[in-house]
Amino acid sequence: MKEGMNYINGQWRPASHGACFEHRNPADLTEVTGVHADSTVEDVREAFSAAWRAFPIWRATPPTERAKFLRAALAAMERHMEEIALQITMENGKTLAESHAEIQSAVAEMDFQIGEGLRLYGKTIPSAMAGVFAYSIRQPLGVVSVITPWNFPWNVPVRKCTPALMAGNTVVFKPASLTPGVGRLFTKLLAEAGLPRGVMTFLTGAGSAVGNEMVQNPHVRAISFTGSTAVGRAILESASHSLLRTQLEMGGKNPAIILADANVDLAAEACAKAAFACAGQWCTSTSRVIVENSVHDGLLQRIVQLARAIRVGNGHHPTTQMGPVCGEKQRDSILSYIDIGKKEGAALVCGGGRPAEHGLDRGCFIEPTVFAEVDPGMTIAQEEIFGPVIVMIRVRSLEEAISVANGVPYGLSASVFTKDIGSALQFAEQIQAGVTHVNIMTAYKEPALCFGGFKCSGVGLPEAGQTGIQFFTDEKVVYVRGE
Repeated sequence: MKEGMNYINGQWRPASHGACFEHRNPADLTEVTGVHADSTVEDVREAFSAAWRAFPIWRATPPTERAKFLRAALAAMERHMEEIALQITMENGKTLAESHAEIQSAVAEMDFQIGEGLRLYGKTIPSAMAGVFAYSIRQPLGVVSVITPWNFPWNVPVRKCTPALMAGNTVVFKPASLTPGVGRLFTKLLAEAGLPRGVMTFLTGAGSAVGNEMVQNPHVRAISFTGSTAVGRAILESASHSLLRTQLEMGGKNPAIILADANVDLAAEACAKAAFACAGQWCTSTSRVIVENSVHDGLLQRIVQLARAIRVGNGHHPTTQMGPVCGEKQRDSILSYIDIGKKEGAALVCGGGRPAEHGLDRGCFIEPTVFAEVDPGMTIAQEEIFGPVIVMIRVRSLEEAISVANGVPYGLSASVFTKDIGSALQFAEQIQAGVTHVNIMTAYKEPALCFGGFKCSGVGLPEAGQTGIQFFTDEKVVYVRGE
């Protein structure tokens, strides 16, 4: 495996026109971390052709045999965890501890989805007609597109590609251009596990250059995408012309509701962790803290204390608690939202700037930031910032809190902190979010349960859990009557 290579038809090869692009370390933009293939539509078409030719063979491979290949890759993942973590931190910027946690999560996701592929059950039902045996089976779709984000560049490809492959599909995989080396390393593990030629293909390049072909190629049968809502909408519109099956995991504006009877220390620590871990770049990060008046000031004080205590720096350093955001574009977008918040009248209580000491000015660092006295209609309370920024909103009751929480275009994740079971159940019933929590941070999830959002946060069957592999299959009903 060399830099600047795609993996197509079982071979590492350069882009068809030989062009490459550089990736730079978000912790130090003067450092070039790698060179990657700048693919063209021709490369995508070759990838799909190879995957299409491989599909009949892979489909006919028994699930137990597919599992052997994937378990070999899983074992390699555990052996090479340190190498993978270094690559994630170098390209994404998160701390090594956060990178290790991402890999551990991916191990659990992969193990679960391999098991799901071995228990991909159909159904048998009593027929209304005498002498008829009625049952259903699940079958693979064919060639599927997988497009993954930069914020979890290891876990999300594992979560998508494992069920796709276990179900018997072949995969054309494109990672985000901000984390191409992580995607290449993931593909390398699968290739070295012995997957047949064409079953897994990998290419890098700009979505603007190759994205349309990933959706419109005549061989593609489904697309699983994680990324921004704007790009997800464009994919959905393009896919609608051919009625292509879509699975879109998109943006979030995740609320944590803190009621008057909550454990304030627990709530503050959960909000700070979910808001500032991974520099606030989880799709499930806590973005809005919606607080009953009586505990607002105490909670604000505690969150500010936690934010100011965070050590910002290069993720490779063992003392760093928050790394940079992932690239100049992301940094500039977050800073623009901070400026908007100040102009709209929110109170900037903590952070809001770029640390410059010890060479941090060479990277994409942003201070952990807290806004108070935020009106629910403000831009920073409505739009996804995707960075280390908390906005604090006062409310008078649970009912008002739920109304404010639901009053955004998104519905991915949400939490409530309370000691009252009735309030917890009311929140769980009325909140518009696909992943909900009681006295747990908004970013928590487990692989055995599905993961997806409502409204502008998600379209199609959710990832993970049982729906993770169901998305990549068709259910066929069979009626059999003997002569």
